[in-house]
Amino acid sequence: MGRATAEYLAKGDFIVYAGSRDASKLQDLKQKNIIPLELDITNQDNIQKAVDFIYSEHKRIDILVNNAGYGLVSTVEDVTEDEMLAQFNINVFGTLRVSKAIIPLMRKNRSGIIINISSFLGKIGLPLLTMYNSSKYAVEGITDSLRYELKDFNIRVHSIMPGFFDTNFARDNLVTNQDTFSKESPYSALVSKLAPVIVDQINNGNAPSEIGEMILEIIENDKFPARATIGDKAKKFIPMRKELSDEDFERRVREHYNL
Repeated sequence: MGRATAEYLAKGDFIVYAGSRDASKLQDLKQKNIIPLELDITNQDNIQKAVDFIYSEHKRIDILVNNAGYGLVSTVEDVTEDEMLAQFNINVFGTLRVSKAIIPLMRKNRSGIIINISSFLGKIGLPLLTMYNSSKYAVEGITDSLRYELKDFNIRVHSIMPGFFDTNFARDNLVTNQDTFSKESPYSALVSKLAPVIVDQINNGNAPSEIGEMILEIIENDKFPARATIGDKAKKFIPMRKELSDEDFERRVREHYNL
């Protein structure tokens, strides 16, 4: 999604700094309007160095897209302390760290847009994805609170809640707990039923270019809602979540995933 968004925005007049722990992976994107940037969102000093570099070049940062994230697939019973902390360190604390570094610059200019790439699973729970779900629920909470906190400084904050998209997420960004996926696991029946379905839905999901289009829409429309869904699964489940009771919604999810 980040790569597709960078390419999409660069076709306009935007100068895009594309952050990655390994900037060499983005060298094929390098052009006049796309600058690959080393960015480790687990390291506040590294983040500040990157932000200072951008600011020294332009004296402003107008838009922040918090996009980095991965999914841990594990039961709560099996998850290790390190796995829990790593999931939140990237998906939640990374979002907070980068926002913390950029907000003072936006506040100084009394202008800015922060867009958090969340997930429809930030409003909907699924088994085996408790850590990922809860991290995205946290991103939704960050979005809600920051909207109040930054309103007086003319800084807009939004979240995008994608459904399943055909990205490298299932191939590269799903981390599995070894005990949960063991044949001897008491959860083996659930894993064998649900995991292949989720992976298939991701790999056959929407095109990531749709995210770039929505980000541009948010940038251009100062009346854009606090959050928006995108992708087939998100557009199906999020409205349903609002309309049904907790019990009825849970029943629908169980039916959909044969749980």
